[in-house]
Parts: sequence; structure tokens; C-alpha cells
Amino acid sequence: MKMTFGKKVKTGLLLVGAVATFAACGSKSSKKADTSDSNKTLTISVAEGYVDYVNEIKADFEKNNNVKVKVVKKDMFDQLDALSLDGPAGKAPDVMMAAYDRIGSLGQQGQLAEVTLGNQANYDDTDKAQVTIDKKIYGAPAVIETLVLYYNKDLLTEAPKTFADLEALAKDPKYDYANEKGTNVGFLGKWTDFYFSYGLLSGYGGYVFGKDGKDPSDIGLNNKGSVEGITYATKWFQNVWPKGMQDTTSNDNFMTDLFTTSKTAALIGGPWAAQNYKDAGVNYGVATIPTLDNGENYQAFGGGKGWVISNYSKNKKISQKWLDYVTNDQNQQKFYDATNEVPANQKAREYAKGKNDELTTAVVEQYVSAQPMPNIPEMAEIWTGAENLMFDAASGAKTPQEAADSAVKVISEAISQKYTK
Repeated sequence: MKMTFGKKVKTGLLLVGAVATFAACGSKSSKKADTSDSNKTLTISVAEGYVDYVNEIKADFEKNNNVKVKVVKKDMFDQLDALSLDGPAGKAPDVMMAAYDRIGSLGQQGQLAEVTLGNQANYDDTDKAQVTIDKKIYGAPAVIETLVLYYNKDLLTEAPKTFADLEALAKDPKYDYANEKGTNVGFLGKWTDFYFSYGLLSGYGGYVFGKDGKDPSDIGLNNKGSVEGITYATKWFQNVWPKGMQDTTSNDNFMTDLFTTSKTAALIGGPWAAQNYKDAGVNYGVATIPTLDNGENYQAFGGGKGWVISNYSKNKKISQKWLDYVTNDQNQQKFYDATNEVPANQKAREYAKGKNDELTTAVVEQYVSAQPMPNIPEMAEIWTGAENLMFDAASGAKTPQEAADSAVKVISEAISQKYTK
């Protein structure tokens, strides 16, 4: 599985925010994917890891639709970032993939065509929300992702079920960090990264943009619940973990090194991390993230990728047919077999879960309590404004309430300045 969040997505969101003022004008030019095609070549851009899959399934589509499918290999984020220039120049592909949190913004800007869900019976409300903005659909769900818990099976006989279990690891001298007296690395979480810490804040009652993630005037990152979550995390940073866990640039490598050398028993990570652990020879297991101390689920962001159509395409009709084809039950099952990424199609998702792969099962089950990442342009300001939220509290520079208030102030002011109509 491959990362669709993290630094690359945050960078992309910042670019989206910079052009958000054009969204209103761009959205007016968006057309449903029902126009006549101008030629019989459909150009599809995908990242390297998906080239073989597309080539495997394209033959039947070509035969049944009398069209030639041309596959272009290009990084997904690079392709999306190039669309605004390549599209008008006639160099953009007809179809590509996009991270869910980019779809709404690109759709509003008029860069993506409005589409229909040919297999919508196989999507739930969360799946549909990932590709919808302003009641318009700009993509077909393809992949789901969310955070999970990794644990070392040589150190633990079963996965921790609650945060009380994780707290118990922190009291086990077996996991004391030798390089820093009085600290423990039995459990680790990259909470200085807002993508990773949001599930904690949300589980305690915090939120980003209102109830459904669509109201930028309602930022709930400094409410009572969010501050409670920040306060809980601060105790780990100040009373348990080594100082290295506060380093926002190197803590990821710090955690990986400790887990792959069997010094850490459990950590929260994304499905994209599994290959690193496998390559390192770790006998790891994967499970849902333990229940929080307040009895609630860890409500991490739910995301992934969808198939989208360039609004500059002259082949929207056949592009729509490709979206319907590539997301049907059979091809989504083939997608899982080819990539081990969890398909969005509900029937294919059950097929994948039936393979009894721990990572797949954990992602599917964790996704149930995940919250769709807001896909409105203002989300770019969350990544920027909340970047230092947890560090400010963890380092003691600010109280949890002060850190939260400061982050919300930065976010609110940025939204007011950049998105006021």
C-alpha cells in the first residue's frame, strides 16, 4: 500500500489553497462526463505501481469500446499539480487518480469533470463523501486508507486492545530507552504530525470543520474535547517518551528504527509502512488502534484515492465508461490482488477481507470509525495552522489550551484572508 497523505498531500493542499480564489469561476465550467469523444485513444495516467494492473485489464475495455488505451506512468501528485497547465495546453491525460482530499478542490476549480457513479450501490455514505463537494461528484472511489496499529509478535502475544494496555507497556522496564534515563518506548505515536494526532483529538470530541467537514467557520480543534486529547498526548511526550519523539522532522525515522530493532512493541502507522517492516524482517501483526481511555474509538482520518476525469478532456464519454469499468466488482478485486491496497467497492472490500490478511482486515475495520478527510480548499490551512499544535504543547512552550487556541487563530485568520468571497 502506498501513502496518499503525509508531506506530499500537505504540499499539494498548499498549492490548492493558493489557487482557491479561482474555484468559484472554475466550477462554472465543469461539465458532466457525457460529451462526445473526439478520438479513439483514451490516455490514462497512473503511478508506477499501477501500470501493470491497468495494462492487465485494459484489453477487454478496448475491445468492447473500440478504443485504444494509452497508459502514462507518472507520480499521482505530480500529475495533479501539472493539470492546470497541461490541461489548457492539450497535454493532460483523460483519466488519472487523485487523493480524496484533492478531488473536491480540483473539482471546484474546474479542473475535474463532474461524473456519475456507475457502481454507486457498492459505496456507502463515507465513500461517496470522499468524492463529493457542493453536491457534485468528481470521482469514483477506488482505494481506502487509514491508520492502524502495528505490533511485534515476538514481544506481544496479542495486539493491545485499549490505551490502558499501551500505558502498561510504558511501565514495563523491558522497553526503557537506554539512551535517555527515565523514558520508555514500549508504545510510540507520531503525534507531532497532525495527520497522526487527529484521531486522538477527534476521539475525545475535537473536529476540523463542523459535523460533516464542510463548514470552515466552525473549527473544533480548541474545544473541550480536543484540548483533553492534546493534554493526554502531552503526558506521553513529557512523562514517557524520549525527547526525540518531539522532533517533527526525524521522529518518523526514530520510531521506525526502534520498531524494526524490536525495542518498541507497538506503534500507530499507515498501511504504507508495512513494506518497510517486512523488508526489515520484523515479525509484526496489524490490528485496529486500541480504544481510548474515554471508551471511544481512535477516529483517524479516512482517505485513499479515486479515479477522476480531466475537465480538459475531449473524451469524457469514454472516460466515464472507464471509471465504471475500473471500479466494478471484478476489476476492484483484481486491483486488490495486484496491489494489496484495499478497494473502495464494498463487495471487493469483503473479497479482500476474506483473504485473511491482517493489514487488509485492520484497515477495513479501522475505516469504520474513520472520519473522511475534509476535501474543501480550506483544508490546506489546517495542515499549516496545526503543524506546531502538538509540539507547542509537548515541549511545554504552551499549555494544551494555549496551543490549540493559537493554532485555531492561525487557521481562522488564513481562511478569512484567502477564502472570503
